Amino acid sequence: MKEPPVADAIDTALVDAAKKEGAISSAGMPDSWANWKGTWADLTARYGLKHTDTDMSSAQQLAKFGAEKNGASADIGDVGDAFAPIAVAKGVTQPFKPSTWDQIPHWAKDSDGHWVLAYTGTIAFIIDKQQVKEAERPKSWHDLEKGTYAVAIGDVGTAAQAACGVLAAAIAYRGDESNIEPGLQLFTKLAQQQRLSLANPTVEALKKGRIAVGVLWDFNALSYRNEIDAERFEVLIPSDGSVTSGYSTVINKHAKNPNAAKLAREFILSDAGQIHLARGHARPIRSEHVKLPDDVQAKLLPNEQYKAAQPIKNAEAWESTAKALPQKWQEQVVIEME
Repeated sequence: MKEPPVADAIDTALVDAAKKEGAISSAGMPDSWANWKGTWADLTARYGLKHTDTDMSSAQQLAKFGAEKNGASADIGDVGDAFAPIAVAKGVTQPFKPSTWDQIPHWAKDSDGHWVLAYTGTIAFIIDKQQVKEAERPKSWHDLEKGTYAVAIGDVGTAAQAACGVLAAAIAYRGDESNIEPGLQLFTKLAQQQRLSLANPTVEALKKGRIAVGVLWDFNALSYRNEIDAERFEVLIPSDGSVTSGYSTVINKHAKNPNAAKLAREFILSDAGQIHLARGHARPIRSEHVKLPDDVQAKLLPNEQYKAAQPIKNAEAWESTAKALPQKWQEQVVIEME
């Protein structure tokens, strides 16, 4: 197989070892998320790696890695940043530092290389204009509170996207990583009003009209909007508060194709890999060092939309809060729907 031109210098020994394995299996890295489709297609074209993915949440990925051990069916996963330190604590990862390591912010990587953020996202709203009248379309969390439409956030117990949605709401009501209660109170109110949908805000659910307003990462909202009908959906960052977080690749300690997994991480954090993620509307972690093509830059929301968004400021507090959140969600919010 003739390889396309390589945009980044990648260690030939690693490439040869990965080619011998010839395959890579991922978890939680489906085609529709952050343009993983483009990444996997390029890895296959360049290096002949056959790829399969099993879509699952961050918590499910770690449970899978831990349960399967030497019978591993996944080589690499993509987990929310609150789950990355948990993966290390569970002992289910192996370290690998890509050649671009020094260009990755210190807050976005494990010092030993067990995890590293590849991209960030900011919690956004996606609004189905066919279901929500123009006068009612929310621009903020406070607007959301006053509406009459149903709101979908997904499974707060297992998905980093949904958990960060609650944190974003908390920030809008003056909460933070150690005080999630204001966010829980908003969703409790929606549940009491029978306005909280437990449907997952997936592209399929949006396409079928099951979601009036969804709470999800900006890169997912933009990808889904463009895949279904750009005129039908509005995507925006809530003006009174949001959170910017990221996703980390974690390489399974028991990976059957460890070199292919390391090559995948190397490629994901190369210029070419970062541009693939940006094509999926995600903001590359090496954005200061990568020149995005004009057509790719245009896929991102305008910077002014992000004025009220803030990064996770206290990672340790958020890790603790995220662990306790599933039980609180069940006890305070879901119970109101029964």
